[in-house]
Amino acid sequence: MPSNHNQPARDVRLAIGIATRGRADMLAETLAEVARQTRTADRIVVCGAEASDVATAHAMEGVDVLIALPGLPRQRNAILDAVDGCDLILFLDDDFFMAPGYIAATLGAFAADPRLVVTTGWTLADGARGPGFTAQGARAIIAEDAGRIEPTGVQPQAHGYGCNMALRLEAVREHNLRFDERLPLYGWSEDVDFTHRLGRHGGIAKVMQARGVHLGVKSGRTPGCKLGYSQVANPIYLFGKGSYSFGRAMRSVARNLAANAVRSVWSEPFIDRRGRLRGNATAFLDLVRGRMQPERILEL
Repeated sequence: MPSNHNQPARDVRLAIGIATRGRADMLAETLAEVARQTRTADRIVVCGAEASDVATAHAMEGVDVLIALPGLPRQRNAILDAVDGCDLILFLDDDFFMAPGYIAATLGAFAADPRLVVTTGWTLADGARGPGFTAQGARAIIAEDAGRIEPTGVQPQAHGYGCNMALRLEAVREHNLRFDERLPLYGWSEDVDFTHRLGRHGGIAKVMQARGVHLGVKSGRTPGCKLGYSQVANPIYLFGKGSYSFGRAMRSVARNLAANAVRSVWSEPFIDRRGRLRGNATAFLDLVRGRMQPERILEL
């Protein structure tokens, strides 16, 4: 990679990018946490699908607001187009709270290893895997973690985790990489696809001191049937692209299908398992008919 990857961390310009839809109040809480960083971002760019999505961000100083066509990949591509002049982009979900040292630790990792093109942080707790966390609860987890002695340094990873991942923009631009807009709405696995392609040109690592909590807020999520369709269609599509191995694609499909089938009888109150299972079945039927494609969720 070019030698200017070695520029000191203090000279590196880092942008934060947040794609959001339907969660203006949550976005305001996340931006409040961004403001508590020990090393501030050089730019903050928020992209909604309509004006109401970003109403709270408009009132915040230093936040640039965009409107793009709905869909996580489209909105993240709009953010990529808006951060000329920056060296790194840190993509956050609109419900990810960073511990105060997150940005500083991320910058340190990129400065220490010129080969790194993707980093992801240590997610202390992930509400996407359960009922989710309140803002108060997430802040309590971060505060409790601050006094612990935990591993430092970095650990190699296969891909970034979309709720908190930083990209070296020089590599993104050099290889003309974009988030795949064929993965609509929530963009199931768009993070794996993008960072897998970017990872062909450098290293991917988890930065152990870049810590935070993914609240896993349930509002604004893709409906169960649509998400269930994506759970089958997207891994198979990404296998065709080369972003997933055959084994990984099949394991992903099988794991989600099994979970939806078993838990549809006694579903968690915060997950529409029956809707997901119906979406799984529709995707398999489309596969047999030769018409399965990620965009089909827009018709369901």
